[in-house]
Amino acid sequence: MLRNKEVRQFCLWMLLIMAVLVLLALAVHPAAVGMVLVSAAVFNTAFFIFTAKRYQRIASLSEQIDQVLHNADVLWIHQAEEGELAILQSEIAKMTLRIQEQNRQLKKKREQLAQSLADIAHQLRTPLTSANLIISLLETESNERKRKELLREEEALFLQMDWLLSTLLKLSRLDAGMVEFQREQIAVEQLLAHAVRPLAIALELREITLQKSVPKGMVLQGDASWLSEALQNILKNCMQSIGSSGRIEILGSDTFLYSELVIHDSGAGFCEEELGHVFERFYRGSQEHASGYGIGLALCQRIIVQQGGTITAKNHPQGGAMFILRFPK
Repeated sequence: MLRNKEVRQFCLWMLLIMAVLVLLALAVHPAAVGMVLVSAAVFNTAFFIFTAKRYQRIASLSEQIDQVLHNADVLWIHQAEEGELAILQSEIAKMTLRIQEQNRQLKKKREQLAQSLADIAHQLRTPLTSANLIISLLETESNERKRKELLREEEALFLQMDWLLSTLLKLSRLDAGMVEFQREQIAVEQLLAHAVRPLAIALELREITLQKSVPKGMVLQGDASWLSEALQNILKNCMQSIGSSGRIEILGSDTFLYSELVIHDSGAGFCEEELGHVFERFYRGSQEHASGYGIGLALCQRIIVQQGGTITAKNHPQGGAMFILRFPK
């Protein structure tokens, strides 16, 4: 306690005052010296007891802060009393609680990152294993036709891995808040045409019919490029569900509050236990037709939600999956 500069100064002043009072007491009457010394002793004792308690409380606060800084899970807070120290204590308690919450969030994010890295490694392992197998077959295969088939398979695998890494990069940018969406008026017919164009050949080869019914002049507010990618991921999911020889319907509608797009396919739909996990990252479902990496719909949800919209997945009453997209006016 004497290491504190203010306490040392107080002690020096008290000694000086006591010396002056003793000299004055001697000048008045020798017996007054004893009274001065007793009074000074009582006062100093009370002062040091009071100061020591204050230092104990400060030390307790310091210990609490130290525990929080070392990731302690429990923070014990004294009941505050009136006075400046109580105010300081209350503010420190609030600060430590905020630090604890930040520590919990950081811990959760570290765990999510570790899980994501494990999932990425798992998702890449399968195509890499297949690619290595194809390379081994190419070394021993002499038939030119079979070699070309193997090379096409190899190219398809590398395209899959490129798409996976590109999608994961986009997801990480969205999660980190690094994407600035353009806010513009988009003609829905043009948006759908742009989203469908890269899939036109695949739709034709699989004999999947695409039907669109959108009110003339219907518009959305958002980023056309990102929304087009979100729609593509939904359509790809529908195509995977259908397989071949099926139908995809896109219905648009307008209200005073929002614009709505409903995408319905003629596939098998979702199992009941899948509906709550459709938009989870790396979730692939339990049905036999499930394929892909389970991140397309996760990316789709991030894109739509971060632009103020909503997306839900349901089973259509007539069969098949149904995605409902709503965008506020």
